[in-house]
Amino acid sequence: MHPGADNRSAPTRFKMPALIETTPAAIADDKLKFAGHAARRISVIRPPAFSLRNLRGDLIKLIQYRDLLYTLSVHRIKVRYKQSVLGIFWAILQPLSMMLIFTFIFSLIARMPSEGAPYAIFAYCALLPWNYFSSAVSNATNSLVSHSQFVTKVYFPREILPITYVVSALFDFAVAATLLVGLMVYYHVRPTVNAFYVVPIIMVLSCFALAMSFLLSATQVRIRDVGVAVPLLLQLWMFATPVIYPLTAVPARWRSLYMLNPMVGVIENFRQVILRGAAPDLRSLVTSALISVVLLVVSYLYFKRVEATMADVI
Repeated sequence: MHPGADNRSAPTRFKMPALIETTPAAIADDKLKFAGHAARRISVIRPPAFSLRNLRGDLIKLIQYRDLLYTLSVHRIKVRYKQSVLGIFWAILQPLSMMLIFTFIFSLIARMPSEGAPYAIFAYCALLPWNYFSSAVSNATNSLVSHSQFVTKVYFPREILPITYVVSALFDFAVAATLLVGLMVYYHVRPTVNAFYVVPIIMVLSCFALAMSFLLSATQVRIRDVGVAVPLLLQLWMFATPVIYPLTAVPARWRSLYMLNPMVGVIENFRQVILRGAAPDLRSLVTSALISVVLLVVSYLYFKRVEATMADVI
């Protein structure tokens, strides 16, 4: 230290803290900020559980994402036939080829009864709704696993993915229905006013296809064997449905149990209103509708329960 310098330390200088503004304008501003934070929407994550109250909220959320549902459905249809030589004609080629094979085997060789109608249109009337159901379920089963990058990184209602495959299959159904019109003209089958019953019949079929899609796609996330087993299940299911044979071929004592298959009422009534021009059998159609609606609600609740932990195991 320099000689002569004062050894005493300099007094410490304290700064007075800034006074808190307590004017009426500042208080009003703080209240507005607090109200803004309080009005902010808060999401509470709870353990998944079956609840009909949650079902309403899930459906509202699905409606809010309707633009995404529309965009993915259109994309699904475009990608399906992109860079394809035949394009949308593939939707007609599949049921047409199956109709030709079934007509050759079960009309010329096995002589399967067709209730007086030409076997070609008899088989096609059943193959048209069956292919819609089969295509929707088989493709929707793998919808979550094949889009795992979306499920794990982006939030959206996961049920949108299987629904888009059902919509895509419905588009194929509409395209393939043009061939049915041609067959009706060729075989002189005149439609009647009962043909309008096709609309509720397809609605029942769509409900059942959605129910099976939700159930199988959610199960596929944890049990990958489901994706391998579904094609075999659909093959067996087709022979348990009056596609290649009429309902009258089923023994009467087994018919009540047989009608518990919702596809029986759908396909039989589709033939009834298109091929025979008669009114639908309300007993079988209502049975199929009740089973489809109940199964749709249960499978959707199951899907939403699995959705909570879906990203962790996919």
